[in-house]
Amino acid sequence: MDIDKAISALNNPIRRQILIWLKDRSNFPPALPEHADLDGVCVAYIQEKAALSQSTISTYMSLLKDAGLVLSARHGQWTFYRRNEEAIAATLKKLSEDLQ
Repeated sequence: MDIDKAISALNNPIRRQILIWLKDRSNFPPALPEHADLDGVCVAYIQEKAALSQSTISTYMSLLKDAGLVLSARHGQWTFYRRNEEAIAATLKKLSEDLQ
């Protein structure tokens, strides 16, 4: 885990909000029937909720993924994202240890 990448990714209120939204799948519209058994949320739903352009959301999700805070899975033309709970916990622990 790179704490600097994590801090950089979290240094934006919308990216932090995305992580909060991803804690609960019910923050987004129901998955399409063909995606009902998949983990995560389609990037299109994240974009719609954030009310930002596709390119901005792609950049944001790439930063969160590069920092290890989210995991992605590609299903056909769709990319689904979910929180990486282990990495989030490790980031919080490392930050706490470093600052105390």
